[in-house]
Amino acid sequence: MKPQDYMILIVDDEIEYTIILKKILELEGFSIQTVSSAEEALFKLKLKQYDLVLTDLMMDGMNGIELLEKVNASTPETCVILMTAYATIDNAVEAMKKGADSYFVKGNDPEELVSEILGLYESKKRKLTQPDDSEQQILIPLSKNKAFIKALEMAKKAARSNVSILLLGESGVGKEVFARYIHHESKRYDKSFVAVNCHALQENILESELFGHCKGAFTGADTDRIGRFELAHEGTLFLDEIADTPLSTQIKLLRVLDLKKIERMGSNESVDVDFRLITATNKNLQTLIDTGEFREDFYYRISSIVLEIPPLRERPEDIQDLVMHFIERSSKEMGVPACKVSEEVIEILKTYDFPGNIRELKNIVDRLVVFSDGDRIKPEDLPARISDTKAGPKTLKEIRQMSEKEYIQKVLDENDNKMEVSAGILGITRRQLTNKVKEYNLKKKK
Repeated sequence: MKPQDYMILIVDDEIEYTIILKKILELEGFSIQTVSSAEEALFKLKLKQYDLVLTDLMMDGMNGIELLEKVNASTPETCVILMTAYATIDNAVEAMKKGADSYFVKGNDPEELVSEILGLYESKKRKLTQPDDSEQQILIPLSKNKAFIKALEMAKKAARSNVSILLLGESGVGKEVFARYIHHESKRYDKSFVAVNCHALQENILESELFGHCKGAFTGADTDRIGRFELAHEGTLFLDEIADTPLSTQIKLLRVLDLKKIERMGSNESVDVDFRLITATNKNLQTLIDTGEFREDFYYRISSIVLEIPPLRERPEDIQDLVMHFIERSSKEMGVPACKVSEEVIEILKTYDFPGNIRELKNIVDRLVVFSDGDRIKPEDLPARISDTKAGPKTLKEIRQMSEKEYIQKVLDENDNKMEVSAGILGITRRQLTNKVKEYNLKKKK
């Protein structure tokens, strides 16, 4: 990834400051666009995928915090840095809690901001070109589950070939980690690993991301940009949430897989591409094929080998090792001593359903490391949905219902109560989601 491929959107109603900042960042080689309001920024973000949004905190209309929340909800892979002329600890804390990648005071040396942006750029570049060894460590030494070990063994064997691989499994089971593991074990290990979340991008943006575009190809295409197919040349392309690709895009992807050639949007010139394709989904593709939402010929093209990753609730024997791994990792990141875990906590976690799988377990452990008192994690330190000691012991069914209710509410809140989108993320139909909302008396986020 070259600096000119790193797209930055500056959002600030101080035009003069925007002009100066644009010139400073262009000297670093980055591609810069500017807008004067958060509303205009959201319109731009619908047209094009940006790597970084650099936004002022205080603006007329929608402020920087509100824009940050909307960017995180619609394109979570886009980084956000908040800027303000009024530096306070409260502002900084709120910004970081809301998910900002950094916080910059306008009166400070611009080199500080440039340094932050260069760090984000280098991080993005590493993610595109290198396997995440720390994530792979979650897979390899930390499983005693037979089904999981078998899936790993199959993945390692499949890595030796160049055939397309389809990964199936619930959200949070580690499908991208599996994809990186396959890449790492393949002959392409020293080339790029390029990941794309098909669910997070609208149709026109997805095609621009995959195929690239020429200047003037569409409104907002101010520069030439290579796509992910070209970035993955001689390496591995991972298309996550493949079930969410529109039918029109599936046809184009099928053609690329057959011909190994692409054309950038706005160009008639063919470009040869050589890549290994790995796709993943948490949905039932056969059901989508039956309803006409997924092409059968495309399914057969991407599923030469199918690997199903078991959910965490089917791997109770792995819970203790995973918890200890995450405690050690989280403690290092936070700069605090690693704490111990009581046997009661492990037993409770073994009976929990984990609708969010590995990702949820990691979040739970991060919370425990932050909030637990003393050097030992006890049952009362666990979130209420997992263990409510005052209410007495609960049945497995009750625990599952509590977890399901909380998770559905979380998904609805994060997606502005959009039923269709939320149902897709949850892997159920809209009708099923409507029934769950009524069953659990879920409330709309205000």
